[in-house]
Amino acid sequence: MMTGTLTSETFLRAVDLTPVPAEVHDEAYEASTQYVPWPKAYGGDMVAQAAAAMMRSVDADRQLHSMHSYFMRPVDVGSSVRYEVERLRDGRGYSTRTVRGFQNGKPVYAAMGSFQVPEGGPDFQPEAPAAVEPESLRSAAEVLVDAEGPASDYWSAGRSFDMRHIPGPVYVELEGGPVPQQAIWVKAFDSLPDDANIHRTALAYVCDYTILEPLLRVNGLNWSSPGLATASLDHSMWFHRDGRADDWVLYAQEAISGQSNRGLSMGRFFDRQGRLLATVAQEGMIRAGA
Repeated sequence: MMTGTLTSETFLRAVDLTPVPAEVHDEAYEASTQYVPWPKAYGGDMVAQAAAAMMRSVDADRQLHSMHSYFMRPVDVGSSVRYEVERLRDGRGYSTRTVRGFQNGKPVYAAMGSFQVPEGGPDFQPEAPAAVEPESLRSAAEVLVDAEGPASDYWSAGRSFDMRHIPGPVYVELEGGPVPQQAIWVKAFDSLPDDANIHRTALAYVCDYTILEPLLRVNGLNWSSPGLATASLDHSMWFHRDGRADDWVLYAQEAISGQSNRGLSMGRFFDRQGRLLATVAQEGMIRAGA
């Protein structure tokens, strides 16, 4: 049963960067990976920390609109990662950055990001999918109320965000059947600062928790399946419109392809008014137990 406190401090600690002397590129920051009850750190730590580092390197008139990442090595839990940012280009309307994460003297993560000075222009987006209201769904803590152990505690309270699955979660069993789609209502446990960059990094942070779940689902797997091994390989994210991660956001996801123990999923974040906030694509390794 759950023993943790419902707070978003884990996320806020993750994106609390410390400037340090650069060793490789133009500027550098350190940040710590947060607790998870597994041997390797959560990939969303690196995505959000790298995004935050790149955001610090540009002028305030421009916003992150896309980033593309590779996860190269497992990262230690509860240890610091040094993010070296390279200022590749600053134009009148766009800026380009690269960032590399180093731990134990080795590169563990690499990303590229692009920033734009916002402009006017035509506005188009797909309609948000129909979904039941989040208040009618069970929280992770309610789903796992009778479960014991560090994994259930973490899923219930350790991720900084309330996550409610449609058609049902895949924590300890597959609820909703082996279909290639799912959606999740997501909201930070706490109110977050009135800073658009914080809310962008919040979406970057939370997106990795569940993006591989449609691939588990379509193969009849859940996170507790014996012998299951997963890892994030690469990740792309596009930020379309500003929104708040401390209000309910619908994360609609779909499994695109699975082969050679790799799978690709895509996801879209919509706010409660149906505005498309961001799009995610991620490939991961998925190895099912014998």
